[in-house]
Amino acid sequence: MSNKINALRGMHDCLPAEIGYWQTIEGHLRSLFAEYGYSEIRTPLLEETRLFTRSIGEVTDIVEKEMYTFPDQNESLSLSLRPEMTAGIVRAGIQHGLFYNQIQKLWQIGPAFRYERPQKGRYRQFHQADVEVFGVETPDVDAEMLAMLARFWQRLGIADEVKLEINSMGTAVSRAQYREKLIHYFEGFMEQLDEDSKRRLYTNPLRILDSKNPELNEIIAGAPKLLDHLDPESKEHFDLLCQQLDILEIPYIVNPRIVRGMDYYTRTVFEWTTTKLGSQGTVCGGGRYDKMVEELGGRSTPAIGFGMGMERLILLCQACDVKANESAPLLTTIFLGEKATLQGLAIVESLRNEISHVEILTNLGGGSMKSQMKKADRSGAKYALIMGENELEQDIVILKDLRENGTQEEIARTELATFLRAKLAE
Repeated sequence: MSNKINALRGMHDCLPAEIGYWQTIEGHLRSLFAEYGYSEIRTPLLEETRLFTRSIGEVTDIVEKEMYTFPDQNESLSLSLRPEMTAGIVRAGIQHGLFYNQIQKLWQIGPAFRYERPQKGRYRQFHQADVEVFGVETPDVDAEMLAMLARFWQRLGIADEVKLEINSMGTAVSRAQYREKLIHYFEGFMEQLDEDSKRRLYTNPLRILDSKNPELNEIIAGAPKLLDHLDPESKEHFDLLCQQLDILEIPYIVNPRIVRGMDYYTRTVFEWTTTKLGSQGTVCGGGRYDKMVEELGGRSTPAIGFGMGMERLILLCQACDVKANESAPLLTTIFLGEKATLQGLAIVESLRNEISHVEILTNLGGGSMKSQMKKADRSGAKYALIMGENELEQDIVILKDLRENGTQEEIARTELATFLRAKLAE
């Protein structure tokens, strides 16, 4: 019987061969967040369970089926691994007084956890980029957030493969009135509803609109539209958002099936979707949640945010043949003989002192000239620094071009850093 231990089901290692996509996407995001004035925040993976039951809602699949929940060691608290990031950021903002009489634009990238059936693009430990803005009630912040995302798709080179879908959830009051009309409508189709929809009908009927069951498409298409039941302020907010998106030339589709089941959601909701990933078509989703801060014990604070699954975004980049950033080493080393090998590390560290922020690979473990040359070729480095005991005595090195013409030059050791800096400037 093997003693090998594997990763848990639905929890994946990010291996060096794949890390280029993570770094490419995260690099674009970090740059954009800085350009738009966002600040990074980092919150714990583990929170009190009641944070999520209050923020997400007890009658949701996440809380009922998907959270990793367990008692604290002294069993006085119930703890959960975060299934999403917004609640933790809101908790941190309330606890540290970040929202009082100020605008906060925050971002976070990290893992979250949900116990669900693993499938391509959906894991039990997954990673999210999460963005939140607190303290702005007007739709200009909604439009700017969507503009930032549109710019992100452009920088990745996948703008033609995603589309923006938007809707409005109105206010809690107007939504409660709409909810009664929705229940009355679906009661007329009780025999055709699936078990999930029947379970949600009297607890969370808006989630029926988001059903992925194709057999319900015709019934859902005939349901009353939330947009037709908005209060005047919410309708004005949505109309102004659409005008701003038009001015920004950001294409969008008004989709009445985009809903959120939690009461704290208000007004704008949106999704960026693609046809390149089959059933896992949503790559980014968000909306306004103007009531959450208050429900979690803070002052009434308007807020909007979005979450983006990193694994699914990587799949989309791969499906669209987006090339990940790959950095190649500038230099690798080949040291021959005991004396040259003994001095090798010192030579490399001296180079690092004089030329910062470049990758230099040291051949470790020795070997023959032939074996070291094979390793140098495989390394992807542009140059090989070759030095044997004869070169050491003459205080020179040999620099071999590994990528273009294979030529090699003898260079004084004292001139090596200057020579390489000149090559980097070409």
